[in-house]
Amino acid sequence: MSFATNIYRLGIKELWSLARDPVMLVLIAYTFTVSIYVAATAMPDTLHKAPIAIVDEDGSPLSARIASAFSMPRFSPPVMISLPEMDAGMDNGDYTFVIDIPPDFQRDVLAGKSPRLQLNVDATRMTQAFTGSSYVQQMISDEVSEFVAHYRSSATPRVDLVLRERFNPNLEQSWFGALMEVINNVTMLSIILTGAALIREREHGTIEHLLVMPVTPFEIMVAKIWSMGLVVLAAATIALLVVVQGALRVPVEGSVVLFLLGTALHLFATTSLGIFMATLARSMPQFGLLAVLFLLPMELLSGGFTPRESMPAIVQHLMLFAPTTHFVSLGKAVLFRGAGLSVVWPQFLVLVAIGAAFFFIALGRFRKTINEMA
Repeated sequence: MSFATNIYRLGIKELWSLARDPVMLVLIAYTFTVSIYVAATAMPDTLHKAPIAIVDEDGSPLSARIASAFSMPRFSPPVMISLPEMDAGMDNGDYTFVIDIPPDFQRDVLAGKSPRLQLNVDATRMTQAFTGSSYVQQMISDEVSEFVAHYRSSATPRVDLVLRERFNPNLEQSWFGALMEVINNVTMLSIILTGAALIREREHGTIEHLLVMPVTPFEIMVAKIWSMGLVVLAAATIALLVVVQGALRVPVEGSVVLFLLGTALHLFATTSLGIFMATLARSMPQFGLLAVLFLLPMELLSGGFTPRESMPAIVQHLMLFAPTTHFVSLGKAVLFRGAGLSVVWPQFLVLVAIGAAFFFIALGRFRKTINEMA
């Protein structure tokens, strides 16, 4: 009974210590509120309200049809300008795209010729320029093809490709961005909180007080894991319900409870990793550098930003030992595709195995550190 009591009381001590640290409290609040909202609504690689202008030298129904194709939310309403205004508008940065429709464009299209449109792109807006150019080209091509089809009844029958975007019908980037930000922040904050808790005790000298108490390194470590894990789990729950589903109105297809259960298993691994890193570092600056070295590969190569299939084979195999790989897979399956336990149980088992391995490795290192201080 004293074993469980020690773990409980030591965990409560960690929670009180965190409550007296305003910087950490602000970090937690920001990470699971403002950070998620900003990441979801201001994704730099998304074409959103791109400014566009059109120089219509043809004045035909076809040119009007092309102009009306550009609408919100990907493009701002097109601004109709004259040819002399085009260069000035591009120089001033007023437009990302300017389309110049030449005279007799419709007549040449119906005559079977291949008239050319000019698309001017402000390449200093790199993300919009790269993504938007293909959008503009495809939209103009579709509008011209449909227009010509009405005039040529004997034209070769078209084969239409009917697209069905599953799990995100409108291809809303904010849906993916918000949920992936929650997943990434769970990893980041769990490592930072547990590592900072151990280093803070070492810097304040309270670790020596624990050494003279009838508690074991195992109890100290488990107390830090459950207390800091509980804080992150509670913050992630609030973020998922209030920020993601409430403020951003992102639909969650699967069971929130199942996702939180997987989050708890992931936290078991990442909090153990945080303690291991804290035993290697001698100060908070050193711990911060270690966190960057661990967090960046874990988040960038886990499949959250780039599909794992696009990575080199050796990277795919190495990242199987990282808990984030399986947590991202689990999160996508549950939150986006509505998967149940029958689908994600392999990820659950792998997270348990990785968490246990990290825990015992961290415990061995923690005991060694304690013995050196005794």
